[in-house]
Amino acid sequence: MHDSSEAPDASISPAATLTRADFEYPLPDELIAQHPPAERGASRLLHVEPGAALTPPRLRLTDLLISNLPQRLQPGDLLIMNDTRVIKARLHGHKHSGGRIELLIERVDAECDAIAMIRSSHPPAPGATLHFDGATATVISRDGAFFGLRFDRPVLALLDRAGALPLPPYIRHVPDANDHERYQTVYARHPGAVAAPTAGLHFDETLLARLAESGIDRAFVTLHVGAGTFQPMRHDDPAQHVMHAERYNVPVETVSPISAARARGVRVVAVGTTALRTLEAATSDNGTLAAGSGETALFIRPGYRFKAVDALVTNFHLPGSTLMMLVAAFAGLDAIKAAYAHAVAQRYRFFSYGDAMLLERAP
Repeated sequence: MHDSSEAPDASISPAATLTRADFEYPLPDELIAQHPPAERGASRLLHVEPGAALTPPRLRLTDLLISNLPQRLQPGDLLIMNDTRVIKARLHGHKHSGGRIELLIERVDAECDAIAMIRSSHPPAPGATLHFDGATATVISRDGAFFGLRFDRPVLALLDRAGALPLPPYIRHVPDANDHERYQTVYARHPGAVAAPTAGLHFDETLLARLAESGIDRAFVTLHVGAGTFQPMRHDDPAQHVMHAERYNVPVETVSPISAARARGVRVVAVGTTALRTLEAATSDNGTLAAGSGETALFIRPGYRFKAVDALVTNFHLPGSTLMMLVAAFAGLDAIKAAYAHAVAQRYRFFSYGDAMLLERAP
């Protein structure tokens, strides 16, 4: 365990003046994790504390293991986890003309309907027929990069039989049996995501049991991570970026524990940015959390006022990404820059199969 104090936690620049370049950082390619650690629950954890209570105020960075998380939380704290399940969303086939195509399913809208991104030499027009391992789909609409498809059989059954796990583009190997187990949380229940809620990948049954024994409760929300998560920001001005909408559900049985945590004055800790975005999207400006399903295109960046979450467990995110902007909004841009520089220097593993951070919300 290593504990260091460094970097003044200065206030960030006004959000209106920030550009994508403010969220970039240098990252050696070899720190991008290509495989999960040998055992689930063996990752490192960087605890990032704003240090406002210190004199003088300064950021505190502590190198830990994910197994130390129970000691860094407080009895009564409530973990909120995303229980979405990753589907085999990548599908290869051909057009009626014989040209090859690759689908990345964005979402399954109905039993036989889906929205997908299509990679091919020429985009298919509405009305075109696509062929996949004995199944067919008709293009019924197009909205920018996304195509509406109607299959001749249930989509999830076809994906389960003929689809491939949609590993992120920076993971450069073909998905194998290990990925099919490890690119899925142990508590995944509701199929629909095309990318894993990666902060949850660190939690094994042993860690979950230790958290429960420490008096740390948990509850679940569902956000089906969409294909838009793989799309880079194309504008230097973050205000010009439009998030792709994703479906979420807040069960009735999750609202009561959160209300109780608020009443007791203990923390709500989101496991992953998807859990955080779900809670923030479903919470009104007066702090009331509503149960039910909906869609969110919430783009959290510096200047956002948080209503629902006090601490966040999250992985290290891509330079210049919307998730870098989210964690900068949560912990402070200077704190995040210092934490990422520290993580690079200490050889942490980055992105989906990488290590984790525990972030405290900036005062």
